[in-house]
Amino acid sequence: MKHFYLSAVFAIFFAACQPVPPAPNILLIVVDDQGYADMSCTGLAEDVYTPNIDLLAQSGARFTQAYATSPICSPSRAGIETGCYQQRWGTFWYGGPGIHKPEFPTLAELLATKGYRTGYVGKVHYGAADADSTNRSFPLNHGFEYFFGHTSARKHYLNHHDQLEAAFQVVKSTYEKKGQSLNQQSMWENFGKVDTIAFSTELLGKKAVGYMEKHKGEKFFLQVAFNAVHNFTHQLPHEYLEEKGLSGYHDWDPAVEDYYEWYQKGRKPNNPEGRAHYLGQLYFLDREIGRIMEYLKTSGLDKNTLVVYVSDNGGSTPIYANNTPLRGSKYVLYEGGIRVPMIVSWPGQYKAGMVSDQVVSSMDILPTLCTAAGIDIPKVDGFSLEPLLKGKQIMTQHDTLFWDTGVETAVRAGKWKYRSATKDDHAQYEMVELELGEFLYDLEADPGETKNLIATHPEIYQQLKNAHLRWRESILSLPSEAH
Repeated sequence: MKHFYLSAVFAIFFAACQPVPPAPNILLIVVDDQGYADMSCTGLAEDVYTPNIDLLAQSGARFTQAYATSPICSPSRAGIETGCYQQRWGTFWYGGPGIHKPEFPTLAELLATKGYRTGYVGKVHYGAADADSTNRSFPLNHGFEYFFGHTSARKHYLNHHDQLEAAFQVVKSTYEKKGQSLNQQSMWENFGKVDTIAFSTELLGKKAVGYMEKHKGEKFFLQVAFNAVHNFTHQLPHEYLEEKGLSGYHDWDPAVEDYYEWYQKGRKPNNPEGRAHYLGQLYFLDREIGRIMEYLKTSGLDKNTLVVYVSDNGGSTPIYANNTPLRGSKYVLYEGGIRVPMIVSWPGQYKAGMVSDQVVSSMDILPTLCTAAGIDIPKVDGFSLEPLLKGKQIMTQHDTLFWDTGVETAVRAGKWKYRSATKDDHAQYEMVELELGEFLYDLEADPGETKNLIATHPEIYQQLKNAHLRWRESILSLPSEAH
């Protein structure tokens, strides 16, 4: 017993004396609508080749059961930024108020308290007021010192010029054709505007490297939010289309066609080049990830830079994303709409080459980064993944995860998933499948959600349904305690 006591004391003393690593630089890469199978390291899609994303996965942990908080972008991005369910401030679907409440601090605000330089490059989309530069949702108003990018749900990949957008709106109004803009407006740079014609994926990659180069002698937090591989994937560089022998697809012209007819023709199953266009966007996305990671290596920053890679929601099958073996797409609460690619890497601190089947959430990103930076975790719904990332095979603390879009709900508890849907108007418009009713799935045995088990497991169905009702009643408040 004496030897055991001394060994325990020595172990505690030894652990306490271990050097605490310096707070890392932090790079958060958020991509748009990437399919679950669309990383070649998964081995799930034969036509995918993402060597740079694969290298990032090899340097850290890839999560096979990572979840977004929503099947669409603006709510889910708010969940990433705050570590909380966005329903806490009333955001269930598009058009929410954004991250307008200061009682939910953002990643940038928290990291700034520890002296981090904070930059945002890319797409901003939290809610209806994103483009208002006086609103808290605008990056410079929630903790970022620098911003280059756009505040658009659907940004044109090639055109970024206010005059082009104005001319388009004139044509649109002249012909009284109803439909959405392709958002060709200028890029923001801080509170100013930049007119340019450039392929946005490459432009954002260059801006990201430029920001890191400028601040390489300081601690920095850089969020890079690509709009790849979102609609409209046909907007690829002309040289690439020629090289691949692709004829491409044209942008909507209000003078000659109805918007929705044009929209449908570009989506699955109507676009014979649709998968090739998607893979083209994925190719350029992977290349820019490589550019960024190569900069970190050549500048010597790679060893003390923590990198997180995550998609904002599940892959959009109408634009030919591949969510194999999962059912469903962006816009709906099947696994294909909410289970996302996610990688976390910090060389020398986190275990490399790990593939984890633990159930985690994009809400876990904020507390994980707080732990790495030595910041007290605020009251959030996520949990720090640091023990898991350091190789300790313990269960994470997400006993239950919840989703609610206003017309569709879901609960994940262990292997069980409850889903309900009352309306499918939006699913029909976006050309995705959605079965109405109530459903219970065993995700271990049936990840494709093909068998409704309510009849054979009525008690589990009722438990999960009641859990959602309790969560919904309590959600409009801060989490009960800090983690």
